[in-house]
Amino acid sequence: MAYQTLLYEVTHHVAHVRFNTPEKANAMVKAFWTEFKEAMYAADADPDVRVVVISGEGKHFTSGLDLSMFGDLQKQLLQTDCQARAREALRRNILDMQTTFSAIEQCRKPVIAAVHGACIGGGVDLISACDMRYCTEDAYFTVREIDLGMVADVGTLQRLPKIIAEGIAREMAYTGRNVHGPEAKAVQLVNQCYADKAAMMEDVLQIAQNIASKSPVSIRGTKEMFLFTRDHSVEDGLNYIATWNAAMLFSKDIQEALMAQMQKKKPEFIN
Repeated sequence: MAYQTLLYEVTHHVAHVRFNTPEKANAMVKAFWTEFKEAMYAADADPDVRVVVISGEGKHFTSGLDLSMFGDLQKQLLQTDCQARAREALRRNILDMQTTFSAIEQCRKPVIAAVHGACIGGGVDLISACDMRYCTEDAYFTVREIDLGMVADVGTLQRLPKIIAEGIAREMAYTGRNVHGPEAKAVQLVNQCYADKAAMMEDVLQIAQNIASKSPVSIRGTKEMFLFTRDHSVEDGLNYIATWNAAMLFSKDIQEALMAQMQKKKPEFIN
């Protein structure tokens, strides 16, 4: 697929989505907000894709929102005589930007973030929506919106406290300080921290291949349960999984897994 801001390729059931504007430190320019959403929808719809990995080209993962977009938004506000209509349009714009990262959760396949260098502002919004996060020692994470005099509005404040301790999330959001790779591992923002990008990508792609070797139906169901459980009570979650498995339990994947164990071979699942 051809994008202005991304590289997208599928290899061995793994879709690799890469930020590809290194000359701008992979800033999230206007085109990115549409293209990234389209990439997530494409990965979700493609039966050959079982896992998605997100990384960045160049020196940084992403420097976050392209600040020139603020100027465009201000022009839109000034070009109308009715502030109510202008504010309504701004609200709709924010809601639309939120859908770009919500598309990560809506993708039925696990999405893994592999971060090196800077992960600023919108980058934290993005990785907070991912299933798993990995980083390099030189990586740093910053909720930079506070230093711009604004409130983060596309997912960080809603998702980050579900990943790390709320006090740490609040400290990041209130201070805008950098959380470097080793600390990110210590506070469990990331699963693992690596010496360099090459080591990280090698391991992350191996993890993705491991997941891709499992039953696609089971993996998709497991992601569904994690997301539902995050936002509901234990009782609601237990009720949902009972209903889900009543419908989904007896798939061909179970037959394949059982036969593979009996024959001591690797199972081969259909897409």
